[in-house]
Amino acid sequence: MSETEHSGVKGIKISEEVQTSFLSYAMSVIVSRALPDVRDGLKPVHRRILYGMHELGNYSDKPYKKSARIVGDVMGKYHPHGDSSIYDAMVRMAQDFSYRYMLVDGHGNFGSVDGDGAAAMRYTESRMSKIAMEMLRDINKDTIDYQDNYDGNEKEPIVLPARIPNLLLNGASGIAVGMATNIPPHQLGETIDAVIALSENPAITTDELMQYIPGPDFPTGGLILGRSGIRRAYETGRGSIVVRAKVEIEQSSNGKETIIVNELPYQVNKAKLIEKIAELVRDKRIDGITNLRDESDRRGMRIVIEVRRDANANVILNNLYKNTAMQSNFGVNMLALVDGQPKVLSLKEVLHYYLEHQKVVITRRTQFELRKAEDRAHILEGLRIALDHIDEIISIIRSSRTGEEAKPVLMERFNLTDRQAQAILDMRLVRLSGLEREKIENEYQELQELIAKLKAILADEGEILAIIRTEMLEIKEKYNDTRRTEITMGGIEMIEDEDLIPREDSVITLTHNGYIKRLAANTYRSQKRGGRGVQGMGTHEDDFVEHLLFTSTHDTILFFTTKGKVYRSKGYEIPEYGRTAKGLPIVNLLSLDKEEKVTAMIRVDEFKEDAYFIFTTKTGITKRTQLSQFANIRTNGLIAISLHEEDDLISVRLTDGTKEVIIGTHEGMLIRFKEEDIRSMGRSAAGVRGIKLREGDYVVGMEIIEPGQEILVVTEKGYGKRTPESEYRLQSRGGVGIKTIQITDKNGPMCAVKTVDGTEDLMLITINGMLIRMDVNDISIIGRSTQGVRLIRLADDELVATVARVKKDEEDTEEQTEELESIETEELSNNVENTANDSSESEDE
Repeated sequence: MSETEHSGVKGIKISEEVQTSFLSYAMSVIVSRALPDVRDGLKPVHRRILYGMHELGNYSDKPYKKSARIVGDVMGKYHPHGDSSIYDAMVRMAQDFSYRYMLVDGHGNFGSVDGDGAAAMRYTESRMSKIAMEMLRDINKDTIDYQDNYDGNEKEPIVLPARIPNLLLNGASGIAVGMATNIPPHQLGETIDAVIALSENPAITTDELMQYIPGPDFPTGGLILGRSGIRRAYETGRGSIVVRAKVEIEQSSNGKETIIVNELPYQVNKAKLIEKIAELVRDKRIDGITNLRDESDRRGMRIVIEVRRDANANVILNNLYKNTAMQSNFGVNMLALVDGQPKVLSLKEVLHYYLEHQKVVITRRTQFELRKAEDRAHILEGLRIALDHIDEIISIIRSSRTGEEAKPVLMERFNLTDRQAQAILDMRLVRLSGLEREKIENEYQELQELIAKLKAILADEGEILAIIRTEMLEIKEKYNDTRRTEITMGGIEMIEDEDLIPREDSVITLTHNGYIKRLAANTYRSQKRGGRGVQGMGTHEDDFVEHLLFTSTHDTILFFTTKGKVYRSKGYEIPEYGRTAKGLPIVNLLSLDKEEKVTAMIRVDEFKEDAYFIFTTKTGITKRTQLSQFANIRTNGLIAISLHEEDDLISVRLTDGTKEVIIGTHEGMLIRFKEEDIRSMGRSAAGVRGIKLREGDYVVGMEIIEPGQEILVVTEKGYGKRTPESEYRLQSRGGVGIKTIQITDKNGPMCAVKTVDGTEDLMLITINGMLIRMDVNDISIIGRSTQGVRLIRLADDELVATVARVKKDEEDTEEQTEELESIETEELSNNVENTANDSSESEDE
């Protein structure tokens, strides 16, 4: 036997011991210190403070007690940590600038928004606030479970009944080990309305919940800029909310302007903010401030910033937002304990778990009241028997030497239980009077009705939910107040999130396999027709760029899919990547169904009543719908057109209702007709025939044509041409159209049709991701029935996949003096000479 074994010392690996010990420590911090429970929104220290005050009878309608007494009681019984940690937590619960709904009613100095600390606990007094009483309501009705305290001599609640949704009302912040929580506070009436809405509709969406809870409501007020950060936080549990101070600009009679700050962002220290402003002025980083003073008092906050007469107050204010905490980001991280495990929760999940907790509380309370009623009814049944046989009972009692001797006789004679027999023995003679007999009977009948009612509640979850709604509405009526934090919604003086994002021209690309990205518009330089192009997209396997849109970061982008649905996004919401990067899967941006693919991207400035979308499908069906019908698009999209089986949406264009439409097909046919030929239809209508297709043919594109424009067509093998619109006569909707290009093995079938006027550049993208940008003026204007000229040199296994118009690259001033290659010149001559006669092409129907 080794010396180590003989001495009783066990050898262990220090790495394993450190790992095990650190994990135990981390879980202890997570579960027992830093994170709130999703049900009552409290960390253990706050729960113990409230329960300790409850045990002391330190209620809102009772006199204040010394804070030191409360802290000592909590520390001795439930929270074996330092007294300062308990008192600091209690102080925050009593600060109107920290808690939206204070749970402690403090008397004395409990600190200030300037960062001043509270007075020592021996000087201050506390009691539970009125709304804190709702956190412990029904706690004595067996509504919650208890656990042993740290030494096993006391019992403490695992969770409080929490008749108010405290996690959302007061929020929470805490840093655990490897994780942190930061939940903003909310307004009581709005939160209760959301709980009720969820109880009535379990399938409610985040957007629908936001009709009740538009966003956080901070105790210090302020302005929240935009809703996108709120929506992201409510949907995912994580997000960033921009909060600004609420200010006014006053103008004096002498023309000088003064900035008045009335409210600050949540958790901003006013004294440090003023110091920071003074430092910026001293360092001349902000110019134009002549005086700075704090005029705050018990009536409210007032920071006065006087501006020099020749300075602009709005410019100074913007600088203050940029350089100080007058504009702050609140990083939302809705992390809470669910069944003892940390979990990041969406708004709906927080409300769901709270509602489930309330169901348990109401169920257990009802079971408690049922047991109590049944116990009392049981006693009354015995008393009723006694009153019906009072003479015989008196005789039995008189003939017995003791009560203990009479009890079994009574139980056997009248079939009573031990408790009933004891109640009869304890009954006073006054209960024999007629009035008392009537009271017993009335009480028994009322109890029977109550028992039936309580059993009905327990048998029907709908009844439990109805009770929750009723009691929460009572709480709302009692404690509701007005919202303090304003949420800006846009407008002249309102600031949306996009106002903080630079307005930049961008190119958005979407690949065949569904990868989307945003690039700066100057990524591509204009090149000569017939060039090799530049690599515009990193492609993988069989992926290639399929859609390309020239837009701005502030534009609204509508995505139309092959399934006839439409989705919405802002330009800046599409992530920016490098030129050769793959991009982001679009399913991470839009809620696309399986097999659903984007077929058109359109940018929209505003949703006007006199604007229309023209839709065309692969089978030649077309439809016209007002743009205004697409103003409100849900996260999961809207139906834009109802499609027949095996049909796909091919093209969508925006018009003013007075245009002419052209539709081109794979076999080189094209039809031109007036937009008015298509009547305006509802958003989910199926549409009418736009072009009649020959067998095996299908639509490759639809465009809106203006007088004087040319029609540009491109084939799969990189050939194309421009043809004057005058060569295409106006026809009736529904015909087969006329030939627009001579299709041969050399140029291949038609893959795109566009309308141009010479002010654009053209981008061609191949299936392998090669991209070329050229001036459309470099593309020859030739007749309808010609083959076209080569636009891009392609390898044998490469085809043109996408063609897009973009704004002309005005920065490119390079002289384009190179001669056309001889093969291209020869192609042009042959096309001109071999112009076909269209007279044989007929209209259909």
